[in-house]
This record gives sequence, structure tokens and C-alpha cells, in this order.
Amino acid sequence: MTQSVEVLNRYGTDLVGEGTGSERMLGFECFLNVVRALGMGSCIGGDGGSPPFLPDSITNNNLDGGKRRRLKGSSSFDYKVVPGRMFHNGSSEVASMYSKQGKKGINQDAMLVWENFGSKEGTIFCGVFDGHGPYGHRVAKAVRDSFPLKLIAQLDLHHMNQDRLSDHSSVAGSYNSEIGFRLGDEKPSLTDNELDGTDTILTLRESFLKASKFMDKELKLHPDINCFCSGTTAVTLVKQGQDLVIGNVGDSRAVLGTRDHDDSITAVQLTIDLKPNLPREEERIKLRRGRVFSLHNEPDVSRVWLPNADFPGLAMARAFGDFCLKDFGLIAVPDISHHRLTEKDEFVVLASDGIWDVLSNEEVVDIVASASQSNAARVLVESAVKAWKTKYPSSKIDDCAAVCLFFDSNSEFKSSYTTDESIPEALIDQSEHSPLLGEKGIGGDVQ
Repeated sequence: MTQSVEVLNRYGTDLVGEGTGSERMLGFECFLNVVRALGMGSCIGGDGGSPPFLPDSITNNNLDGGKRRRLKGSSSFDYKVVPGRMFHNGSSEVASMYSKQGKKGINQDAMLVWENFGSKEGTIFCGVFDGHGPYGHRVAKAVRDSFPLKLIAQLDLHHMNQDRLSDHSSVAGSYNSEIGFRLGDEKPSLTDNELDGTDTILTLRESFLKASKFMDKELKLHPDINCFCSGTTAVTLVKQGQDLVIGNVGDSRAVLGTRDHDDSITAVQLTIDLKPNLPREEERIKLRRGRVFSLHNEPDVSRVWLPNADFPGLAMARAFGDFCLKDFGLIAVPDISHHRLTEKDEFVVLASDGIWDVLSNEEVVDIVASASQSNAARVLVESAVKAWKTKYPSSKIDDCAAVCLFFDSNSEFKSSYTTDESIPEALIDQSEHSPLLGEKGIGGDVQ
């Protein structure tokens, strides 16, 4: 019981276990005994060291203290030397990013901006990853580092397959033209631009889905990170030309800043917070014997629990990692949405729930629009920290991370990446889009 409360204080509101009554505590202890026997660790316990309840021989062999091994096929190059790849506080010509540790322990948020993604000029990848559980900080960084590479691999594989199909089609087309073949009811074809746009969206969608599947599989087999009761959200975006394709796992969020007919800045939410009480999420979880309910002291926060134990109490319906719940309705399948940019669109903000818990979408876009582009993410995070102190003075401030991607960079920028700068205190104090395709279009659930 004491450890359960400690988890809430130490790891925040995403993961918590609290038994109620002797019968439930007995079931909970039973579960922990199974965990000990299997050597899979526990969500409850230490702050970055070996989990409690596990023998030293197991933790030394499989966790942080053991010999580090590398998975076959995992990447080994130095991320720091990749041109255009940024994961620290700072800004570039097109983006601003900033993360700040809260008061709950180690900063479990990670972020990434990768310009010329996949060696394609003008293509940009952005992501924010919000970890939870004892090793959430490590899971978040692992997904930050590995998922983009898996996405590139899937995109390259798709293009290779398309080239092969194109070669076969060219041969068939030449033969048909020689014999005068033509369909009598042939319909007008799509223009090259329309075809390219559709193909780009569908290709990215398939690549997001496959990369996410392989990412979760890699975490499950990871020799150095215990992901049994630790995981991360991931809100990721690829901008290619005028197309934005967003993949969302968990409850981080993407919001667009655009101008309305009166030329006022307004917010358009591009993702859905994938909470356990969403009808489609709750239905899936219950079909797989997971349970969804809220604790009496936080009735507005729905959580996912095991069938026979009040554990672990995850406050999202999708996540990478968290394998204790993967057989009971939790999935790592991204909800995918698409937005075609217009001249009214100015920027998009990706952020962890440390931002959205205290600031509305409109407040966020107002703050970003009012700040200089190079300082926008930092001003946003500092504004969120200030809001935490005002709205929830007795609560521990959550980690906050934000990436601001601008669509029309201006001359105030340098062409190279710069680290964060000081901000005047006064600046910190300043305080029709198509529907999401997640239900019936390209963002539908893939089980």
C-alpha cells in the first residue's frame, strides 16, 4: 500500500497501483509472485535502479547492472553526428523545441526534430515521447532514437517495391501498346499531383503502422530496458511537401495554429487523446478482459487495470511498452490522421500532457504565435510551469516537452541549429480543416 502511494508521487498520474481491501491485496501479492518467478520486474518501486521484489541475480543479468548487449538489427551509429537531427533544447530555421523536468523525479519526456528526414530535402520528422513507470525515461529515449529509423526503413522498402512494380508495369504497357490494347470504358485518370499526394499519404500510413509494430517488438525483446511496467507515449509527425501525416500513441497531442476568416489565430486539434474511457478504446480493453475505472480520489482519470488485480492503473489506452497490459487491451497501434496545409496554417505544436493538462489548445497557439519562433517552445513550457503553480499549487509539476514546427520560417533565424537562449520575463508572462480520418478513413484501428 505504501509503495503504491509512493509510485503515484514518484512517477506521476500515468501509472499507479493501489489495492483496496485484504482480498485485493492478496490477489496483488499473488500477481507479484508470478512476476518474481518470471523475472519480469514490477512497475512498483525504485527510481531508476533495479526494481524491488527481484533477486539480485536476475536484475544483474537483465537490467541496468548487467552486461550490455545489442539486439541484432538495432542501430549503432552516433545520433549526434546526423545532420539536421535535434533532440536537445534549442531551435533551428524551422523548429523550436524545449523540455523541462517537473517535480516528480527524473525527466521522462523526450523529443526530436529531424530535418531532411530520410535524406529527402524538405521532409521533416517531429516527435514528442512521454515516458512513465520506473524506466519510462529510457523507453522514451529508445523510441525517440529507434522509431524514426524504422520509419525510414519502411518507407525505403515501400519505394523499392514500387520501383519493381513500375518496372513490370512498363514491360506490360509496352506490350499492350504494340497490340493496340485499350479499355473501351476507360475513365479519366488522376493528375500526377493528385496521384502523388494520395500515394504519399497511404505510404506514410502503412509505414507508420509497420514501424510501430516493429518498435514495440524491439522493446519487448530489449536486453537492457525492463519494459514490463514501463512505457511511453509517442506523438509523431512527418511533413512532406504540403502534407502532414501524424501518428499518435497515447495521450500526447498535436495542435495546429492557423488563421480563421478574420485572420485571428485559432487552434485545430490534429490528434485524439487516446484515453481508456473513449468508447472504442474501452470496448477493446474490456473485450480482452482488461478493466477500466477511476480511483475515488481522481474520478476524472480513467485507468487500465489487470483482470484480477488493481494494478498498474495506466491512464492511457495505447502505449509503447507496458507489456503487463498488452494481453488485456493495451495496444501500440498509432491513430493516424492527415492534414493538407493551406496558406492559413502557420505552425503545429507537439507536446506532452504536462502542457495540455494546464493549458487549452487556444492558450497554446496564442502563446506560440506571440513568441519569437526561436523561443516559442521555451516560452510555452515556462508558461505551462507557471500555470501548474497557479492551478494546482499542491500538486507536483509534471515534466513538460514541446516541439513547435513552423511552416513559413522568416529571416530572424540562422541556418544552423542553436541551443536555447535567455528569454525576457515579460515574454514569458504573455500569455475549414477536414475531420480526422481516424474513425472511417486512413486512421482507422488496425488490430
